[in-house]
Amino acid sequence: MKTLRVARFSVRYRPRALAVCTGTLAVAAAVAVLALGRGDYPIAPGEVVRALLGNGGAAEDFVVNQLRLPRVVTALLVGAALALAGALFQTLVRNPLGSPDVLGFTQGAATGALLVVVAGGSSAALAGGAVAGGLVTGALIHALAWRGGVQGARLVLVGIGTAAILTGVNGYLLTRTQLMDAARAVLWLTGSLDGRGWEQARPLALALAVLVPLVLLACGPALRALELGDDAASGLGVHPERLRTVLLGAAVLLASLAAAAAGPVNFLALTAPQLARRITRSPGPNLAASMCTGAALLVTADFAAQHLFGERQLPVGVVTGVLGGGYLLWLLATQRRAGRL
Repeated sequence: MKTLRVARFSVRYRPRALAVCTGTLAVAAAVAVLALGRGDYPIAPGEVVRALLGNGGAAEDFVVNQLRLPRVVTALLVGAALALAGALFQTLVRNPLGSPDVLGFTQGAATGALLVVVAGGSSAALAGGAVAGGLVTGALIHALAWRGGVQGARLVLVGIGTAAILTGVNGYLLTRTQLMDAARAVLWLTGSLDGRGWEQARPLALALAVLVPLVLLACGPALRALELGDDAASGLGVHPERLRTVLLGAAVLLASLAAAAAGPVNFLALTAPQLARRITRSPGPNLAASMCTGAALLVTADFAAQHLFGERQLPVGVVTGVLGGGYLLWLLATQRRAGRL
């Protein structure tokens, strides 16, 4: 741990974590440039950079900034939001399996979206339904898990049970929709960035602009104190239950808005924080490193889904599901060999 002092202000940081953030952001930027240049109208990376800086030709400017950039920006934002939500959940429940898609929050967002589809709502209403469904599910899980406080194991068990119930509800709702609406809903439920525009990116960007400073700067030191245990955190002036409620609310909101923007992209919130923890070799929350890793993972997965499987593009949720499922099996095998299962 090192300290950077500027005038009267000082910031403590870990050099390796800073290097990981820098490296993953560089990877995300490089893949984003490649993604912006690939397609029916190929553009060289140098021309892409010039178009982003406002110095490209009219055709390059239109293709890069109007057609392709919203999708890439949405991928980066969704990846960062899901990774931050996953890091918060895993830290608060003290379990590597803590993530929105395991604990039921993503299924709640899907239920809200499907209710809108059944009612014949528009795409904008579908996004609003996803946010409302995620928030209502978060409040319900918090209420069911509360018993003089929220403990990690109880929250995980309640969340898994809620996820199982909502999965059945979602299956039933799909049978109540029209055929075309059901096809649209299934694509959304898989997790897709097809056709994403600025209307999907802006709400998530605004939420990140508000919640990231709150979580990293205002609550970050208290969250590290909470890792020492409730008694130690209380002795350091931290109110454990109040902090958990605030951070759980922030995580649920991030996961719900990410689902509204791109659908329930599976396993990213599970894998990104764990990958960041292993790369940084730090036992702390690794919130910033998780965000950068999540952004790099999702933009890379979306690039692979578009260009590595021939002419038929895959939804990005298929790629993250395959990779995340493999990671989950590896994690379970590792935990079993360590005698924790």
